[in-house]
Amino acid sequence: MQRTVILASTSRYRRELLTRLRLPFDVQSPEVDETPLPGETPHDLAVRLALEKANAVAARFPEAVVIGSDQVADLAGEALGKPGDHARATAQLRRMRGQTLIFQTAVAVVCHATGFVQRDIAPVRVVFRDLTDDAIEHYLQAEQPYDCAGSAKSEGLGIALLSAIDSDDPTALVGLPLIRTCQMLRAAGVNLL
Repeated sequence: MQRTVILASTSRYRRELLTRLRLPFDVQSPEVDETPLPGETPHDLAVRLALEKANAVAARFPEAVVIGSDQVADLAGEALGKPGDHARATAQLRRMRGQTLIFQTAVAVVCHATGFVQRDIAPVRVVFRDLTDDAIEHYLQAEQPYDCAGSAKSEGLGIALLSAIDSDDPTALVGLPLIRTCQMLRAAGVNLL
């Protein structure tokens, strides 16, 4: 019996990525407080939130295999979240120019009925070019990436902001590390092929 797969996320980016697997899935909002805990590292925040999102939805759908994910931009140990608006995105990109960030992209897969729980993280090292204020403004006007951690979309024009990307899971920077997700889904008994 193939269990229902649920993506515990309202992110259109994660939904689009999971669609690549040609696997039927539902989407549910996890409704989890994403506030960092005192002293929590960006790595630990991403892993905790991915697992909390998966568990929140799995509590409502215990027979399903639930995927939770979270991404935190890590600038020298400081978590940078989604900017939400133009002013905050401008400030983030100004701080990030010429810097190396680690995008901590975590994924968790759980099934409460079987007791299955796995989680992992796919860190992505990203080097930003030394951007001018004009380049930042042009980019933000063109793409308006206010719902993206780190104020940039590498899958679009945001690639022009970068000088290097280093990752072993190419979809992790977009928001869902599909290699790790596939490994976990197979381990949970989901037939992908």
